[in-house]
This record gives sequence, C-alpha cells and structure tokens, in this order.
Amino acid sequence: MTMMTKKSGAAFAGVLAIAVLTPMMTQAQGAAPASAPPTGPAIPGMCVLSQEAVVFTSTVGKYVATRLQQLNSAAQAEITSDTTTLQADEKAFEAARAGLSQEQLQQRAAALAGRERDLERTVSVRREEMNQTAQKAQARILQEASPIFQQAVRSHNCSIVLSGTGVLVAETSMDITPTVIAGLNAKITQFEFEREHLDQAAAAAPAR
Repeated sequence: MTMMTKKSGAAFAGVLAIAVLTPMMTQAQGAAPASAPPTGPAIPGMCVLSQEAVVFTSTVGKYVATRLQQLNSAAQAEITSDTTTLQADEKAFEAARAGLSQEQLQQRAAALAGRERDLERTVSVRREEMNQTAQKAQARILQEASPIFQQAVRSHNCSIVLSGTGVLVAETSMDITPTVIAGLNAKITQFEFEREHLDQAAAAAPAR
C-alpha cells in the first residue's frame, strides 16, 4: 500500500490552485504591447473586438476573477483539511501496526486506501467544478455584453468584426472594445454565483 504520507499531501492540495481560473487568467495575461507601432488609416466597415479584454478588464470581469479566487480558496481549504486528517490517521496506523493482528492490519490498511482514493476523486471533482464555474461566469459576462456589442456594431457601421485575439495592431477607431467595456461597466458590475457542485448533480440524476 502506498501511504499518503509518502505521496505528500501537497501533491493533492496544490492541484486546485493549478486549475483555477483556467482558461480565464492565462488569457488575461496576454495584454497588448505597451506601445503599438503607428498604423495606417482606418478601413471602413472593418472593426475589431477583444472578448478577452471585455471579460478580464471590465468591472464585472474583475469582480468575477476575485470571486473565483475566493471560491477556489474555500475548495482548497477543504482538500487541505481532508489531507491533514488522512495523514494523521496514517501516521497513527504506522505507529500502531506492530501491535495489530494480520486481519486488523489488512482492514485498517484497506480503509485508509479507500479514503485515499476518495480524496483523489474529490480533488478531481473540485477541479472540474472550478473549471465549470469559471466557464459559466465568463459566459454570463459575454451574455451581458452581447446587446452592447450589437449596438456598437451598428453605431460604428461594422461590416466585419475581427477577433482581437488574432489582431496584433489596429487603428484605434476600428477597435470597438472600449465602447463595449464602457457599456458593460455601466450595465453591470457584479453578479452572485457559487461553485458548481457536480457531486450534488450526480446524486440528483435519475438512476438508469
């Protein structure tokens, strides 16, 4: 049996921190250059929108990032607590094993192995919960921004809108991102949400 103390609880406790805010925060770090080169004249009917900037630099986007960090910290604390308890019980088992019968050794070892597998599953579930929570929050921001984006397209007479992700430089007047962000900031600054709970959803699902 591979004991949890030999694996190191940090291997479990750190998993959530790696997953949180992906893909949100990694995209947010891809900021535009500090000083863009000079551009030519604007192309009539062609516009640019950075959805990443809308999600990550808007007021509501910053609130979502902070809230996700709070939810992740709570999930992390749960994993850390369970890890600490399991490690303590395994150390107690190691200390007492000399006085246990073979049957007792097998029973307690099997019980600890089962708890270790349960903890691994919990980490996997919490990681997926945080990923889904981040994705749904991001989708909510884009949903709120959608009518503002449509209005910006009309007001700027856009015939085509390019994704800011694939555009390195654009003439300022072609970029409708600031217009959309300003409108979103005026519309909404935060919304309530909690971590998704996949274990509860699985329990509520009808048996097949």
